[in-house]
Amino acid sequence: MKMALDKTLIVGNWKMNLNVHEASLYLHQLSHLVTAHRDVEVVLAPTLLALQSLSLQVNHRQFKLAAQNFYWRDSGAFTGEVSATQLKGVVQYALVGHSERRHIFHESDKDTRSKVQAAIRNDIVPILCVGETATERADNETADVIHDQLLGGLANITSEEFTNIVIAYEPVWAIGTGQNAGPTDVTAAVAAIRSQIKHLYGAAAAEAVRVLYGGSVTADSAADYLTLLGIDGLLVGGASLDAHGFSEIIKKAHHKSMLVGAERGGKA
Repeated sequence: MKMALDKTLIVGNWKMNLNVHEASLYLHQLSHLVTAHRDVEVVLAPTLLALQSLSLQVNHRQFKLAAQNFYWRDSGAFTGEVSATQLKGVVQYALVGHSERRHIFHESDKDTRSKVQAAIRNDIVPILCVGETATERADNETADVIHDQLLGGLANITSEEFTNIVIAYEPVWAIGTGQNAGPTDVTAAVAAIRSQIKHLYGAAAAEAVRVLYGGSVTADSAADYLTLLGIDGLLVGGASLDAHGFSEIIKKAHHKSMLVGAERGGKA
C-alpha cells in the first residue's frame, strides 16, 4: 500500500473495547458524523473479531482499517494467532510495538522488527510505536529509548521499504493516565525520531516520514498537538471510542491541514 504522505493521519485505537455489534453501530454513527477530506486520512483499529465484518461495512474512501496486533509468521502451527498474510486485503495499516504489547505482553525489539517486516511483505503499512516510561523519562533516557526502539524495530528494513512506514511517538507515562505531554516533551522526542531516521535512511526520509503523537489525546488537546513542529497526525486511544469527540478531532485535523496548505500557497 502506498501512503498519501501529504495527508494528516488520524488513527483511532479501540483497544479491547466494543463487540462486533457495537463496533458496527459505532461505525455507522461515525460515518454520519465525519466528512471525508482529501487532506485527512482516518484509520480505525477495532478488535480483531470485528475487523472482517467492518471491512465489508466501511466506506474505504472515508476510513481505512488497521490491525491492533498480528503474529510475524505468515502461516504455521501457531494456535490462536493471526498472521499479516491473513490480514492482507482486510486492513491497510497495523500497529506494531505498541507500549501495551511491549510492557504487558513483553514483546521484544526482535518481535517488533519481525512484525514490521511481516507487514511490509504483506503490503500493510506498519505504524511503529516508540516511547519511554515514566522512569526512563525521569532518568533523562527518552532519546536513548527512542534510538534503541527505532534501531531494533527497523533492522533489516531497506530505504525503499521505509517509505511505507509510519512512526508513532507514544510516551508510556501519558497513555491512559490523564497526564499530558507538554509541547517541549513532544517536539524534543519528534526531533530525536527524525534525527535517528536521518542517521539510518538520510535527510529526505527523515523529513518525509509521517510521525504521529499518541498519549491521552482528547478532542480538546488534539489541535494543540497537531500544530507542533514535526507532527503529522495523532494516534488516539480512549477518545476514539466517543464518535462525537473523535469526529471533532478529525475536523481539527482538517482545519490544521487547510492552514498548512494556505501557508504553503502563500509562500509559493
